[in-house]
Amino acid sequence: MTATAPVITVDGPSGAGKGTLCKALAESLGWRLLDSGAIYRVLAL
Repeated sequence: MTATAPVITVDGPSGAGKGTLCKALAESLGWRLLDSGAIYRVLAL
């Protein structure tokens, strides 16, 4: 049996607290956090 990792996506307007929410959720559940917004900003440079 192959285990799959849970994937949660959070969307919303700038300044809504998405990053804060996701960081707290990842820490409390012991999950990893992938901040796609940061990746997009780096690629845009």
